[in-house]
Amino acid sequence: MKSKLILTCIMVAISLSLFACSPVPKQASLDVSYDDFMKLQHISKEVEVAIDGSLTVALYSCPSEGRQWSEAQISDQTVLQQTDHKLVMPKPETPPVPGTPGQEVWTFKALQKGTSTISMEYTHPWEGGEKEPMLTFILTVVVK
Repeated sequence: MKSKLILTCIMVAISLSLFACSPVPKQASLDVSYDDFMKLQHISKEVEVAIDGSLTVALYSCPSEGRQWSEAQISDQTVLQQTDHKLVMPKPETPPVPGTPGQEVWTFKALQKGTSTISMEYTHPWEGGEKEPMLTFILTVVVK
């Protein structure tokens, strides 16, 4: 009876230690749609990625309406580095009609352990005036 209890305790301890050491993903991605933003208009999320891993962020965008995402502001560029940014539009057989939504896609590389924040604003620049933010996106990236 005593040995059965000890064996059970050992198995539980091993299971808990294995669970605590779950691997951090080498690649992470986040896709935020128009509907997601219309619910909140400010999205704040957190993601984990391994050192030397990559992170892809895809956000709703509709440049034909004159709106655009600001450059990605990275709080600690020793932890995280932007490697790519592109506009991805649907591929119809004819040019898209004005108002056709697409996505802006950013790729980041995790450089070293730490935490960095990516922040962006979706704006409509007015001639002769300041850009008026419509949507905001903040992503806390924990590199392990």
